[in-house]
Amino acid sequence: MKESSFFLQPEDQMDFMPIIPLNENDGESSLEITVPTELPVLPLRNTVLFPGVVLPITVGRDKSIRAVNDAYKADKLIGVLAQKDSNVEDPTIIDMEDVGTVARIIKMIKMPDGGTTVILQGRRRFKVGAITSEDPYFKAQVVLLQEEEAPKDQDFEAYVSNIKDLATQIIQLSPNIPSEAAIILKNIENPAFLIHFISSNLNTELHEKQQLLELHHIKSRADLLMQLLQRELQFAELKNKLTNKTKTELDKQQRDYFLQQQLKSIKDELGGDSNEREIKEMQKKGDAKKWSAAAKEIFRKGIEKLERMHPSTPDYSIVYNHLDLMLELPWHEYTPDFYDLKKARKILDQDHYGMGKVKERILEYLAVLKLKGDMKSPILCFVGPPGIGKTSLGKSIANSIGRKYVRLSVGGLHDESEIRGHRKTYIGAMPGRILQSIRKVKSSNPVMILDEIDKVGNDFRGDPSSALLEVLDPEQNHGFYDNYLETEYDLSKVLFIATANDVHTIQPALRDRLEIIDLSGYAVEEKIQIARLHLVPKQKEAHGLLNLPLRVGDKVLEKIIKDYTRESGVRELDRQLASIMRFEAKEFATKDKLRPTLSQGDVEKILGKPRYNNDMYKVAHMPGVAVGLAWTYVGGDILFVETSLSDGKGDLKLTGNLGNVMKESATTALTYLQSNARKYDIDPAIFQKKTLHIHVPEGAVPKDGPSAGVTMMSSIYSAITGKRVKPYLAMTGEITLRGQVLPVGGIKEKVLAAKRAGLREIILCWQNEKDIQQIDSSFIKGLTFHYAKTMQQVLDLALAE
Repeated sequence: MKESSFFLQPEDQMDFMPIIPLNENDGESSLEITVPTELPVLPLRNTVLFPGVVLPITVGRDKSIRAVNDAYKADKLIGVLAQKDSNVEDPTIIDMEDVGTVARIIKMIKMPDGGTTVILQGRRRFKVGAITSEDPYFKAQVVLLQEEEAPKDQDFEAYVSNIKDLATQIIQLSPNIPSEAAIILKNIENPAFLIHFISSNLNTELHEKQQLLELHHIKSRADLLMQLLQRELQFAELKNKLTNKTKTELDKQQRDYFLQQQLKSIKDELGGDSNEREIKEMQKKGDAKKWSAAAKEIFRKGIEKLERMHPSTPDYSIVYNHLDLMLELPWHEYTPDFYDLKKARKILDQDHYGMGKVKERILEYLAVLKLKGDMKSPILCFVGPPGIGKTSLGKSIANSIGRKYVRLSVGGLHDESEIRGHRKTYIGAMPGRILQSIRKVKSSNPVMILDEIDKVGNDFRGDPSSALLEVLDPEQNHGFYDNYLETEYDLSKVLFIATANDVHTIQPALRDRLEIIDLSGYAVEEKIQIARLHLVPKQKEAHGLLNLPLRVGDKVLEKIIKDYTRESGVRELDRQLASIMRFEAKEFATKDKLRPTLSQGDVEKILGKPRYNNDMYKVAHMPGVAVGLAWTYVGGDILFVETSLSDGKGDLKLTGNLGNVMKESATTALTYLQSNARKYDIDPAIFQKKTLHIHVPEGAVPKDGPSAGVTMMSSIYSAITGKRVKPYLAMTGEITLRGQVLPVGGIKEKVLAAKRAGLREIILCWQNEKDIQQIDSSFIKGLTFHYAKTMQQVLDLALAE
């Protein structure tokens, strides 16, 4: 029976509480009430209202509140129907039962929280004839069901007596129901009300209560109620038995241990169980491992703990997964290195064109390994613009020295636990991604690529770049500690190769541990070779044209590179070649024939008009316009500096989204010209009467750095004097107030950008001559370099006579 039915609880813990009316014979007078043929309908969740029973309920739904208010203002009669599914928030006609109870609203109470509590007393059973309205609330035509008189025979009296006895026994077995409830039951004399009251309080399913309400014959109702009470009594006896069982003197842990030992003995008799076999299998694998003494001790303790635990306990899976990781890690298992330097160079040359500095560094590492037999692996970092093959170079290195390859993308990593792992006590804990990668490749000396290391983030969860300090320090990584593994693991034989676009965004302490190798962009000649050797065959194979006689000549490749791409790498070139191959594949599929050689005219037909041309430098040939060279993380680029004079008060306007350093360069250039005006035949008064406006297109792109100093100086001087800067000439360098030219970085990228753009002459600081000498002379063929120490030399070289 419902334990909450006989004592009060806080309102937030109950929706209803059936109680006894002051006069149990009120139900008999229900025959005398006049019930209209149409009634408002109130859907009830979780309960069924029986005739004669008083039920307080909390009304929360808008429809229900309106129905109750309207009924209370009228004759206070309302039809109550139980919902078939109590989870339905907004019931429809099909969600309600057909048989319900006509109820009288005894009292309506407005609660402080805005809700409404109504006290209902069941009167007569009814059946829904038809739903006449659904808005603003349900209304239905009701057909009253006749109540059968209680039989006067001894058989029915025995039913009633048995029902009382069963209910009394349930009350005695339920410690939460007060004993006074049994006295209340004994004093109920009306058999029909007794059945209805006990049915309302019965702890049973909603559909069973509805079945009790729908039964017409009172004897059938009593028979079903007795069956439900028998079931409830059995449940109460079982519950009482289990409660008493827990109060025995035997401690639960001792009891479990005793039962576990018995279970173990029984399983031994039956031939053991699967868990024991798994543990023995683990022990056998552990004996074959070459791990350190500390790791061996941790594994032994884990096995002992696993043997003492039952497989159903939560900690069993935690310990099992930890031991499984220890077994799967390749402790002191290494792949043999290939010491054939000629073969290694051949593999590197096959996979990547150029990149001589990187290849030499790898061959040096192999040579030392061959001579010494053992050495700490270097921590290399390839820095360069996107699309030049930094990541794929790592795979090529792994192939050349015969090691396994694994790539770990650390770009956008925020959580330190991704590197060090989580403590295994946490739900869903895992080892760090370093150990996960080693576990995957089954080797303790792979080539591991840490991709995009300059884009590692940090937040409240920790700083992954700080966690990488231990991983990437050759003096420390022989004892790398993972929080999940809970012991040290040797990473000193792993060849770590990091990749980055911008070395300046790497944390200084981390940058200090890396051996930086700069990979600059490709020259046009290099791109032609890369396209011919790698990209064209790759795209032909990808588009099903590998076996067809389609040839792409060097001149055609040069046109694609110069007219359709502006990049340091070859990604855009690869996309353009893919477009051409798709077109050719369509042509072959349509016409079943293919021209053997691709012409320059075909390129324009397929890719459209050239996207880039060098005519802008002819148009730019006017006073006040100079061409500068810039370095970006995607390679070199060219930029225009435009200066114009207008009447004013000697102000300096700067536009073009310039950074602070670039603004200072413009101010420095203007101050230098003001202080040396007579030297350069400039009227000093012009600086007081004219406003200078310096603009650097494109305005939406942020720009900064000191390397545009000489360009700004030349542009200002050209605007003031009316002399034009030489066409097809670019310059780069920092300036000082004394008129000196200082060196800048990124020279190779800037020079290649100038070559791509079709420029012919470049002015540089004399100290940058050493950077030019490091560039392959074939890549800068057709370019003339001028080296300057002072601004006087720059202006003499830059301005046309």
